[in-house]
Formats: sequence, structure tokens, C-alpha cells
Amino acid sequence: MILLSMLLAAAPGDKLPPANPVPLDTSAETAVLEPVNAIFAALDKGDAAAMLQHVYPDGRVSAIGPRRDGAQGLRQESWTKFAERLKLGAGFAERIWDPAIDIDGDIAMVWASYDVRVAGKVTNCGVDHFDLIREGGVWKVMNLTFSSRTTGCAGQ
Repeated sequence: MILLSMLLAAAPGDKLPPANPVPLDTSAETAVLEPVNAIFAALDKGDAAAMLQHVYPDGRVSAIGPRRDGAQGLRQESWTKFAERLKLGAGFAERIWDPAIDIDGDIAMVWASYDVRVAGKVTNCGVDHFDLIREGGVWKVMNLTFSSRTTGCAGQ
């Protein structure tokens, strides 16, 4: 609690300072990013089967931000349900940058800013938070939680 109080006192506007990305200079961090990058490649192709190879199907995809009906709110579903409605591909691309990665044994998390481009134009952005589990030496994503906004994105 003392550390949190010190951080809040040192941060302008009573906000915590931004996370500092960990330099990706070890094979451990690279291994954690492999399923994340594979998911993005599958999304870019609209390939649900390829995406499901890198996740726990009963894990969750949760988003907070604008919904398809225009209202703000929480959306969540299993990876399986997410894959069933996946109709992306040609012209869709999501990218992350400066990921912060933390690993403890067989669990890990990746926190990174992202943007989505459709036909080269930024449509939304936010922060992705992946939590992963290593089982049998293989990292898979259990859950993805992300924020989403359609304004204030770099490159808009």
C-alpha cells in the first residue's frame, strides 16, 4: 500500500505512470509472443481454425468499448464463439507495439497498445491484455481482454 501511495503521489493527475515495455531480448519473451503473433496472422487471414490452435477454446475474449449497436459496454464470449463469427481477412490487420511481458513459470501476460486497420485505414485502437498458460512446453492464450476506441488513435 505504501508503494501505491508513493506512485500516486509522484504521478501527475493522480494516475499511475505508464507501464514500461520490457525489451524483448530473451527467448522466453519471444516464445510468449509466438501464439499472440499467430493469432494476429490468423485474424488477418480470417482463418478461425488456425486461430483456435493457439488458444484454449473455452477461454474468453472480453472487450470494453463501443459495441456494434453503438452503445458503450462489455462484450465477452468464448474463443470458440468468437471464432464462429470470424469473417475477417482481406484488408484486415491488427498490430501491437512495445509489449510489456511478464512471465512466472508457466503463466505469462502480454500488455500492449494495438490498432486495427481495414484497407490500410485505422478503424479502432486500444490496449490488448493476453494471459497465457504453458502446458507441455507450448504457450497458448487463455484470455484476451481489450479496450477499444474509435477516436484518438495514432494514424487516424
